[in-house]
Amino acid sequence: MEEFKGDKRTREYKEWKAKFEKEQESKSKGLGDTVAKITKATGIDKVVKAVAGEDCGCEERKDFLNNLVRYKVVNCPTEEEYDYLNTFFSNSKNKMVRAGEQRRLLDIYNRVFSQRQQMSSCSSCVAKIVKDLRVLIENN
Repeated sequence: MEEFKGDKRTREYKEWKAKFEKEQESKSKGLGDTVAKITKATGIDKVVKAVAGEDCGCEERKDFLNNLVRYKVVNCPTEEEYDYLNTFFSNSKNKMVRAGEQRRLLDIYNRVFSQRQQMSSCSSCVAKIVKDLRVLIENN
């Protein structure tokens, strides 16, 4: 195997990002994807295609349902955000989150989860943001 020449953190991020993107690809984007997975798992899709033919309108219905009920999309953190979160979590074992840290975590949270959360003095609100970001980084 060829020796990696470059920043170790960059390699770690690239591996993490590839895993993240693969996981996101397999998730349903909306209701249409969910219905398609159910019909495939139960064999209904084969019955419909046998009766209606290959072009049974399934793709159009899937797209329509995906647009009708769209699921929450999680955006991939940038390498800089990933590095910040890794550093933050390795240095912050149950400590208070300072205002500057909260602002940075909030910016990352809002971009990644497509939210509009504001700065808060509510400790459980801040804890939820921290927990969601920790799960995102550690579970991929």
